[in-house]
Amino acid sequence: FSADRSAIASGGDSALPIGIPRACMFTFLSPLLAALAPATLDVSRRSALQGASLAAGALAATTGAGAGAQALAVPRDSGASAATVAAAPAAAAAAPPLVLPAMGIGAWAWGDSLFWKYDAKFDFELEELFKYYASQPDAFLDTAELYGLGRSEMLIGDFERRSGKRVKVASKFAALPWKTRREDVVQACEASLRRMGRSSMELYQIHFPNAWANEAYWDGLGDCYERGLVQAVGVSNYGADAVEAVSTSLGRRGIPLYSNQIQYSLLYPFANSNGLKRKCDQLGVKVLAYSPIGLGLLSGKYSAEQLPEGPRAELAKAFFSGQPETAAGLVDAVAKTAEKHGATPSQVAINWCVAKGTTPIPGARNLRQLKDNLGALSWRLDAADVARLDAASAAVQPLAKANPFPAKDVGSGLRMFDS
Repeated sequence: FSADRSAIASGGDSALPIGIPRACMFTFLSPLLAALAPATLDVSRRSALQGASLAAGALAATTGAGAGAQALAVPRDSGASAATVAAAPAAAAAAPPLVLPAMGIGAWAWGDSLFWKYDAKFDFELEELFKYYASQPDAFLDTAELYGLGRSEMLIGDFERRSGKRVKVASKFAALPWKTRREDVVQACEASLRRMGRSSMELYQIHFPNAWANEAYWDGLGDCYERGLVQAVGVSNYGADAVEAVSTSLGRRGIPLYSNQIQYSLLYPFANSNGLKRKCDQLGVKVLAYSPIGLGLLSGKYSAEQLPEGPRAELAKAFFSGQPETAAGLVDAVAKTAEKHGATPSQVAINWCVAKGTTPIPGARNLRQLKDNLGALSWRLDAADVARLDAASAAVQPLAKANPFPAKDVGSGLRMFDS
């Protein structure tokens, strides 16, 4: 687990954890390895590694779970010093329960050059977005250490410092195969806080399940909470059994599991049928719905003839061309609902998630997109709208068969991922 990263990059068998097929491991690690590959690697090997990173990213894109990793240099930590982070008051662990707004904004695209074609020259648009959003009551941003390999967190920290405004922030721990200790979670949380120039954040989450060490991660979440680094803790991309297990584990320490962030939209409604949404509701775990506009495919901008750029193009083909009647039915239902309410298709998709009792976190890369998203909060779907959209959504078939996350914990046998 502590093998040299250059040895892993070179494909040496000795560098791989026992029992992990090299192809599977390389596909999982290649986006991060492409970014971390040391400069001492020869040019041909580094180029091949970065090429594999693009291939793996495209594979992840077919699941809608690209996680934001791409070939970017790892940003240096900035902002708060280690001493500042260490000084987070223990009293924060006893702070009032976290209350999130009806909708947040996802910052996956803030730094992600593979999936979302991030370009730093447009950071001024992100800062304009941030200043406007931070002036709204109860602004909430969701980020992760993998988004732009720390760039997303750094931008949020920079924007907060320059604007003098603070927003509610959630970030996420990357459960990568070599991270196996509870201390790894605490250290990653502290690093995220340094990048954002903070001593604490509102919500910290496990980004996705691992094939092992999951219970250690839950212990680490509890440690972050008890040390006052975070106001609340959650998970992401967890299945029903895993949500119950982590809730029970944290509960032994008197720590509530606040949320499970999952892909959830009219285009990806499967948590409704596989029991995941019901289990979260039973446990009092809030569902944060990422990609509520179906990675933009329900925005009204795309069709079989007009595809998005990058890895999303394959998803769009699978939807618009792979199941054309279903796609036409869902797009038509969204469009008619939007016309009825004088709204946009994106606002309809967001409102459907709200109607299902979730907190959607659509992405936004400029002020226009942000204002469109916020416009979803000024009205609500009625029962007939929801029924019409439910019927159209129920016909959608999964756009890809690949499972992006481990289905089970190899040690405990616990089922980690459902969808």
